[in-house]
Amino acid sequence: MRPGPGAKPPAPAPRPSLRIDKLLWFLRLAKSRAAAQDWVEQGHIRLNGRRVERSSAAICADDVLVLPLPSGVRVIRILALPNRRGPAPEAQSVYRVLDETRLSPVAATQFPSG
Repeated sequence: MRPGPGAKPPAPAPRPSLRIDKLLWFLRLAKSRAAAQDWVEQGHIRLNGRRVERSSAAICADDVLVLPLPSGVRVIRILALPNRRGPAPEAQSVYRVLDETRLSPVAATQFPSG
């Protein structure tokens, strides 16, 4: 049967998502899920340019995260959602670093020892 003139089109299927605390733990960016929750609730992480303060925030494939790390700020794009907390190579395969940090020429200079 054909829908009537006032019928609404079917709603698009929801995109698969994962909680941000679980994602950070799966990607091995946080040592524990509790540490990931604390990190998110500090409010320094950004999701697609917006500040995230809830550890229940949903992350989807193609989202961009800005993460403050002890070594500096890292920007990553989520390529696919992980299914588990696997080994590091598996975790690194589901995201791409967008801001490859390069050593400054001064830091790369070899100083003579002695």
